Amino acid sequence: MGQERKETVNHRRKKIAILLFSFIIITVVIGLYAYVSYKNTHISTDDAFIDGRIHTISSKVPGTVLNVSVRDNEFVTKGTLLVDLDEKDYTVRVNRAAAALDAERSKLTELETKIDVSKKQLSELVFMVTSAEANLQLREAEMQQSDRDFKRISLLYAKKIATEEQFEKTKTLNHIAALRRDAAHEQVKQLKATMETQHAVIRQAVSAYDSQKSKVRQQEEALEAENLQKSYTRIYAPVDGYITRKNVETGNQIEAGQPLMAVVPLDDIWITANYKETQLESVRPGQKADIHIDTYPGVRFTGTVHSIMAGTGSIFSLFPPENATGNYVKVVQRIPVKIVLDEPPTTDYPLRIGMSVVPTIVIEQ
Repeated sequence: MGQERKETVNHRRKKIAILLFSFIIITVVIGLYAYVSYKNTHISTDDAFIDGRIHTISSKVPGTVLNVSVRDNEFVTKGTLLVDLDEKDYTVRVNRAAAALDAERSKLTELETKIDVSKKQLSELVFMVTSAEANLQLREAEMQQSDRDFKRISLLYAKKIATEEQFEKTKTLNHIAALRRDAAHEQVKQLKATMETQHAVIRQAVSAYDSQKSKVRQQEEALEAENLQKSYTRIYAPVDGYITRKNVETGNQIEAGQPLMAVVPLDDIWITANYKETQLESVRPGQKADIHIDTYPGVRFTGTVHSIMAGTGSIFSLFPPENATGNYVKVVQRIPVKIVLDEPPTTDYPLRIGMSVVPTIVIEQ
């Protein structure tokens, strides 16, 4: 009786053990299947961080810093004055350029006056030529009449009808008419020559005027450039954002292009996730992503795949790999993927550039 009970208990234990083992196997299989299915539809990486635009502030001109209007980590709006440089040297250059412009404009005014006077003189010459030509026509007519009178008196004198006195008088008048005609002709000739000279003077003055206008424009551009250089002594914020990496103080002597600080707008940030190239077969823009940020472990963020970089991270590094050198070792490359947040960050959970992120892209099957 005791033996049978013992066998029954053993049999029951074996049954329970088999059921328990079967349950464990099924659970493991289901868990493994779920894990594989999850891995096939959820692509994750811990090589990711918050990224954004960093606006480096530098001066376009050298100078001495008179005032720095902002502090580290201060929020500024677009157009806020950041740095003032001493503008005295630039003011002197502006004044010098303005004086040179005034001098060139004075020369231009003088040429304008000269052209106006020359044109008035030309108008007077035109009138004088017209009068001289009318006078010449009159003298020509007088000469023709005098020739006729002389011919007639000569015939009469030959026939002894006219006296010698009449003949000599007519001859003298004919000679005087010829002299008057020649004088009138010479006057027209001289006035026309003077008029041509005046035309040449006007052309020369106009040419000088055009050249002077070019000089004035050049000097105006020079003054504009000096004013522009002077305006660069005041440096403003290009966007709304936070001041970071400030390394300038009052009294510093700075050079053109020297970085002074940076402005970081936190309303335009995204996630740069460096996925392995073997993970990106099914990743496409527009897919959703779950985002976990190390700073806020209990908070879930969501995003969308925006784009995939056109090359691996290493190919755009300072020293890209040279696989043709003969020392080739195959390494799985990483390709940056840009993921944008579905909602902008809130004041409760502010995000900063460089924060570590674990994004998981959900692949639609």
